[in-house]
Amino acid sequence: MRLPDRLASRLPGRLGERGDRPVVSMLRLHGVITATTGPVPRSVINAQALEKAIERAFAPERLVAVALLVNSPGGAPTQSALVADRIRGLAAEKGVPVLAFCEDVAASGGYWLACAGDEIYAHPTSIVGSIGVISHGFGLDGLIERFGVQRRLYTAGESKSRLDPFLPEKQEDVEWLRDLQDQLHTMFKDWVVARRGDRLREKDGLFTGEIWTGAKAVELGLVDGLGTARAVLGERFPDADLVPVEGRKPLLARLGLAPPAAATSVISTDALLGLAQAAEIRAAWARYGL
Repeated sequence: MRLPDRLASRLPGRLGERGDRPVVSMLRLHGVITATTGPVPRSVINAQALEKAIERAFAPERLVAVALLVNSPGGAPTQSALVADRIRGLAAEKGVPVLAFCEDVAASGGYWLACAGDEIYAHPTSIVGSIGVISHGFGLDGLIERFGVQRRLYTAGESKSRLDPFLPEKQEDVEWLRDLQDQLHTMFKDWVVARRGDRLREKDGLFTGEIWTGAKAVELGLVDGLGTARAVLGERFPDADLVPVEGRKPLLARLGLAPPAAATSVISTDALLGLAQAAEIRAAWARYGL
C-alpha cells in the first residue's frame, strides 16, 4: 500500500475511504480487559478507551462490515459486556454484519468480546474458550503476625471486610464469593448461548473454564471457521477497502516520542503501581503461554 493510502486508512469516517469502494472497518481489540488505564498505550481494553474507536469503526458511509481483531486473555466481566454491548448496538443501528477474528488468544472476557460478532473465525493455533470466572488474592494474616504487626480495622457493616487478605479466611466469605462467581458464570453462559445458539455442540462441556485450540473450537461450535482476517475478508468482500481502526495513542506516542525520564532516582508510588499493573497484565498473558 502506498504511503498516502496508509495515511488515509487511519483517518476516521469518510476521510479514510477511497472513491466509491465499500469499506470494511477492522477494529482491533488487544489487551487485558480492565477498567484501569494501562501502563503502556493500548495495553488494555475498556469501554472508555475504545468508545471513539468503536464509533469510528461504524462511521463510514459505504460500510459493509466490521471486523473485530480479538487478542485478549480476558479480564473484567463488566468491561467485556460494556464493549460488546456497544458493538452490538451500533451493528443493529447501522445494519451491518460483524465478523470476529481470534488471534493469539480469545479467552474468558476475550471470548465474550468475540461473541459480539455474528460470525467468529480463528487461526488453528489460536487459544479459545475459558468460559468461566476466576478470583485470586493472598492470605497475609500469618505474615503480619510473624513480624508482630498489629492491623487495626474499623468497619460499619459486618460484611465490609469480606476476604480481607490480612484477616483469617472465613468459610462464609468463601461461600459468598462462590455464589457471586456462579451468578457471573451464569451471565457469561447465557451470553454465549444467546450469541451462538444451535451452533454450539456438547454444551455441558463448554462452560467448565477449559480452553481449546482454534481447530478444536470449530468442532465444538465456539467458532464458525478457520482463517485470518485478511483471507476471509478478502474472499467475502473482494472489492472493499480494509480500513484499520485502533484506539488513540497519547500525543507523545503518536509523535514517536517517549515521555521524559524522571529527574530523580526515587521511584514514585505511581511508578510502583504501574510496575505492579504491568506484572499483572504480563501474568494474564502468561497463563496462555504468551
